[in-house]
Amino acid sequence: MQGPTDPLSDAARLSVAPMIDWTDRHCRFFHRQMSARALLYSEMVTAPALVRGGARHLLDFDPAESPVALQLGGADPRELAEAARMAEDAGYDEVNLNLGCPSDRVQSGRFGAVLMQKPALVAECLSEMVAAVRLPVTAKCRIGVDVQDPEDVLPAFLEAVRAAGVQRVIIHARKAWLSGLSPKENRDIPPLDYPLVREMKRRFPEMHLSINGGVQTLEEAEAHLAAGMDGVMIGRAAYQRPADILLAADQRIFGETAPAITARDVAERMRPYIARHLEAGGSLHQVTRHMLGLFAGQTGARGWRRVLSEGAVRPGAGLEVLEAALERVPASGDGILEARSS
Repeated sequence: MQGPTDPLSDAARLSVAPMIDWTDRHCRFFHRQMSARALLYSEMVTAPALVRGGARHLLDFDPAESPVALQLGGADPRELAEAARMAEDAGYDEVNLNLGCPSDRVQSGRFGAVLMQKPALVAECLSEMVAAVRLPVTAKCRIGVDVQDPEDVLPAFLEAVRAAGVQRVIIHARKAWLSGLSPKENRDIPPLDYPLVREMKRRFPEMHLSINGGVQTLEEAEAHLAAGMDGVMIGRAAYQRPADILLAADQRIFGETAPAITARDVAERMRPYIARHLEAGGSLHQVTRHMLGLFAGQTGARGWRRVLSEGAVRPGAGLEVLEAALERVPASGDGILEARSS
């Protein structure tokens, strides 16, 4: 049985995870050139920064990024509700509450993964957000934190989230260790427990549950969907090897029949966007730093990365750097995965 229908439930079959310093608006525009259907997430933006800090520029995005969700961090129900209203006014399609980040900065603010120890507060936060907006309100969590037993904690946590009016949840299939592990180690060291997340889907059939953590290929995403999950969220693999994950996603995950475009097509599609960004006073590097992995696995990938990474940071760098980088990738191999050693 599938979860409930909301405007983004289909898009959530495949999503790109919110990643601090990575999934900014330039990255999302780039990813959108590869998939028209996948759901994209912003970096986490804290509710205090929006509500008390006046950092409305953090909400900037191009409408072409849609469907796009804003991920919020925070622990004050009223503040989160106000931030959610700001997200709705800005035109986002969804607002998501971060309940899984274990970083020291997030812990010091008493939000993120820390909130998994406070399900009543989580329910209050989500209830206020749901009441404040018409957008879908979702949550992203871990299976537990520290010494918690996920088999006990996760079902109770999902019950609290559901009672707050949230029907769509992304579950990172690892524990978060709030002390003893760095954020990077928390992405790799705690073991993945995919069976537990799949069991949650069986126990909460009416909820739309996406699985996250360790998914490296589109084949793995398809396997999770075939096993009964409503959605799959992919993080680092989608950023580091975007063509591998996103170029064929619309056909394989969403059933589109139009032929997939090539990595070279994507680079060409980025030209007008980059030109506008440069004309507005932006730097080439701000955009192209997200494009380094476009040709990962293809002949010429190393040259593409080198030309972009070295050339884009030079003062006055423009589209000629992109052109020079494209010259390192044989036209005959675009869109085809070739020499993995390149």
